[in-house]
Parts: sequence; structure tokens; C-alpha cells
Amino acid sequence: MTAVYIITFVFGSLVGSFLNVCIHRLPRNLSVVLPPSRCPACSAPVRPYDNIPLISFILLRGKCRHCGAGISVRYPLVEALNAVLFVLVVWRFGLGGHTPFLFAFCSAMIVITFIDLDFQIIPDTITLPGMIVGLIAGSLILPDPFDRFSTLGFRESIIGLISGGTVFFLIAEVSYRILRQEAMGGGDIKMMAMVGAFMGWKSVLLTTFSGSLLGSLVGIFLMVLKGRGRKTRIPFGPFLAAGAIISLFYGQELASFYLKR
Repeated sequence: MTAVYIITFVFGSLVGSFLNVCIHRLPRNLSVVLPPSRCPACSAPVRPYDNIPLISFILLRGKCRHCGAGISVRYPLVEALNAVLFVLVVWRFGLGGHTPFLFAFCSAMIVITFIDLDFQIIPDTITLPGMIVGLIAGSLILPDPFDRFSTLGFRESIIGLISGGTVFFLIAEVSYRILRQEAMGGGDIKMMAMVGAFMGWKSVLLTTFSGSLLGSLVGIFLMVLKGRGRKTRIPFGPFLAAGAIISLFYGQELASFYLKR
């Protein structure tokens, strides 16, 4: 399997390079196909030999070949993160018809995370098609994170889609009516519907719990060490994405641990 993991890592890093394009262009309503990649500082085209995932960043020492402007460390970070998640998918679930869909899900979580961090939006171009793909794939071929040797099935997938969207819609409504402030946006609601379609209602619960816990810890850190106020707006999408990844890879173990206590 070593060769399989190496090939998967390389493929994941190549996809990660494309994810960087999506992260930059989708929230700006730009095509992710044309024009080819250019330096944000000098607009010089990025040559193929300067666009090798991870390696080019090291060889160029994090600077544009033409103008010397710094290249954000986010680019190799996204490439490496996507590559690692692809390897984890193969390690956890093996290779099969489900693999491309799990790859796509992990990549979508990465794009959502970084777009939400920058713009505090979660594009419908990811979540709406994601609901449909998740429902179809979940019904036919995706493994259940809480029993990875079984297929999720249509019933679990549709309940997950409905519960993910409904629970977060109700949370948003109650928060707005009682606290008179928006706790989360429509993007979070659609994102959780997508998560439910891919992984079922149990994963919706675990994703919500994990994301809320991570968000609370980061919020406390910002208030105590950074002096941020309680009303400081923190995008919730990255924490939900992290919770979804945790649920995907460790849902079965976490559920077993909780039930044994």
C-alpha cells in the first residue's frame, strides 16, 4: 500500500493546487478555468514548472519568480492538507467507488473553510450541488461513518440532509428572535444539509457538537489572549468543516467510546 499512498498524496496535492484557485476565485465570481494562474502582485502567468504543488513553493523560496512578491504560505498548506486527507480516506475506507466522492467531500470542506475565513460566506456553488451528490452517492455507495463496512443508504442520507438543514435553520431562527442577532448564516444551514446527505443524521449531531466545542475553545482563546469582545464575529464554517472531518474519520470510535461510558 505504500505506493498507493504515495500516488494518492501526489494526486491530492495536485487537486489541492486547484482548490487554491477555487478559494481565490469563487467568492469573487470569477471562472476557475480561465484565465490561467497568475501572480496576484504582478499578474505574470505562473509557468507550469513554477506550479508544481509543494515543490515549487520550496524552490522559489515562497516568492514570485518575476517580481519577488511573497507567496502566501496558505498555498502549500492547502495542497498538503488536501493530500493528507486523501491519504486518510484511502487508509480508512480503502479504494472503491466511494473514494472519489469522499475525496470531493474533504476538498469541499477545505474550500469552505478558507473562503469562510476570508469572506464569511459559504458559496452555494459548493453546498447546493453537494447536497445532490451527497444524496445520490450516500444512497448508493458511501460508507456509514458509524459503521464503515455498511452503506449509508437512502433513508439515512435523506434524514441527514433534512435534519442538518432543519436543525441549523431552527437554531438561526431562535437566535435571531431571542437575541436579535444572527448566530449563523444561510451558508452554514446549507453546508450542514450537505454534511447530512454525505454522512447521515448521526454525523450531523457529532459535527455540530465537535464544531461547537472547537468554536467555543477558539472563542475563549481570542477573548482571553487576544482581547476580542464577545460580539466579535467568528465564522462558524471552519469549525463545522473540522467537525465533519472528525465525524468522517472517527465517528465510529467516538460513538463507541461515548456509549461505553
